[in-house]
Amino acid sequence: MLAKNESAVDRIVRLVVGGGLLVVSLTSFGLASAKPLGIVLAVLGAILLFTAATGSCLLYKLFGFNTAK
Repeated sequence: MLAKNESAVDRIVRLVVGGGLLVVSLTSFGLASAKPLGIVLAVLGAILLFTAATGSCLLYKLFGFNTAK
């Protein structure tokens, strides 16, 4: 299992930004028409939502950050 290394504030920010990226990718950048920027924004949004849901960020682990202290 992944150890939690994100604070509550960090998780909320990731949730808001990730959701926003998904909405923007769907509405403005044509994810449905497979435009590259829309796909990239959707993937980044999904990653942020996943890390917000799990409370664990692999990049934080790689670089030794922990905001959950």
